[in-house]
Amino acid sequence: MKSQRQMMILDLITREKIETQEALAEALAKNGYRVTQATVSRDIKELRLVKALSADGTYCYAQAAGSDRSTGERLARILRESMLSVVAAENLLVVKTISGSANVAAEALDSLGWTKILGSVAGDNTVLLVSRNAADAQAVADRLRELMS
Repeated sequence: MKSQRQMMILDLITREKIETQEALAEALAKNGYRVTQATVSRDIKELRLVKALSADGTYCYAQAAGSDRSTGERLARILRESMLSVVAAENLLVVKTISGSANVAAEALDSLGWTKILGSVAGDNTVLLVSRNAADAQAVADRLRELMS
């Protein structure tokens, strides 16, 4: 539950301007996560979020510039915890995730920087990955299965 909630937080702050902990708690509630202010505060600390100046002059939550490594590690862990299965079909891969985590799983997959993955599309519990050819798709599927175990 915690990792799913934190995935949602990362997704929310990239899509929306979230200025306060209260606004973050409300956004989480709209997405099915009822949390206390203390929980939001702990998540912000664990995710190493900072308030950054936006283009319109307001301060909104964002990932700290120096946290790329820790964020990458966290995304990889979240990916491992959320993936249920991986199936390759020609140059496409279908990654099944636990419900509600496909968007963050796709973000994690994109952040890996694997050149054999051309792009991703996420739904609620499914990520579609596109590779150049069947061999690349199979190589990615094998790596993802290793990551799952």
